[in-house]
Amino acid sequence: MEYRNLPHGNEKIGVLGLGMGGIQHTPADEIEAIIRKAIDNGINFFDLCAGGAVYEPFGRAIKGRREKVYLQVHFGAVYDENGEYGWCRDFDTIKKTFLWELKTLGTDYVDFGFLHCVDEDEDFDKLIEIGVLDYLKDLKAQGVVRHIGFSSHTPSVANRIIDTGLVDMMMFSINPAYDFEKGDEYGIGSVKERFELFRRCEREGVGISVMKPFFAGQLLTAEQSPFGVALTHNQCLQYAIDRPGVLVAVPGVQTMEHLDTLLHFLTATDEEKDYSVIGNFTADTITGTCVYCNHCQPCPAGIDIGLVNKYYDLALTGDTIAANHYTKLSVKAEACLQCGHCESRCPFSVKQESRMEEIANYFQGK
Repeated sequence: MEYRNLPHGNEKIGVLGLGMGGIQHTPADEIEAIIRKAIDNGINFFDLCAGGAVYEPFGRAIKGRREKVYLQVHFGAVYDENGEYGWCRDFDTIKKTFLWELKTLGTDYVDFGFLHCVDEDEDFDKLIEIGVLDYLKDLKAQGVVRHIGFSSHTPSVANRIIDTGLVDMMMFSINPAYDFEKGDEYGIGSVKERFELFRRCEREGVGISVMKPFFAGQLLTAEQSPFGVALTHNQCLQYAIDRPGVLVAVPGVQTMEHLDTLLHFLTATDEEKDYSVIGNFTADTITGTCVYCNHCQPCPAGIDIGLVNKYYDLALTGDTIAANHYTKLSVKAEACLQCGHCESRCPFSVKQESRMEEIANYFQGK
């Protein structure tokens, strides 16, 4: 398991997490066993936007191991008497649900308290109006919520929430279908808008947890994929965690078999994770843009091409820290041999030879 640091905290989060949204109808003993096995295999991040029946077995699974896991809970996700999920904007109901979650999980704090599913400006206004954001701020001051975050599908709204300076984590839908404008109504935003949001999170230290990495399973079959080509679980997961700012992908499971499929990612080869095939079906929207995937490697000159591009893009936005990081690289853009190796391997047809010259000139002029 690779672990990544939360920029605004000391947490080390495994890149493979679990979402609990689809497991509510699984028998309680199996839910408990799934969570225990996940933790035993290094998974330490769990998204608890789940059915009400999940909380009790989840609490049993983490008893005595609470310090080993990070819990992401949603203020605005509520559950009826049958345990079915609902979306709510009533303050008293949201508060009552959170207190019930703490009690049922057997914990006195959560690691991430999220404004739930904020897809419209009016919805964010409502959460402020009814006092949910202030409630989260109070809970953070008390240590009951360690970090404030939010989930959204809309880049413009996400940027507005990040503007507050209050959030340490964002949950966002990331997969090739959404990112390259081939998705459904939740794949909101152009290629440029989405990638600029991810880069902003990277630049400002807002971690990203990824929902919908498989596009509700549609990317896994050629018949349902909007590209007409099936990707694998490993390819989709690697694609998600390669996006700027991403700390963890949180796919859902329903059975132990589903968990075992996901755990294969931890031992998969680089070839099994290679998603460069998407370069064959995203040309209209992404051609010429470096997405830092490093499929151009290895560089004969030893340049970390993806990292050099990332630092340059961030520097252009005024990120002085990224610019400083570039100066500390042992091999910089000017080392480019103009050999064409990277361009022959790039799935996005980026002209890296001219790009390296551009980057070298930029930093030499500083």
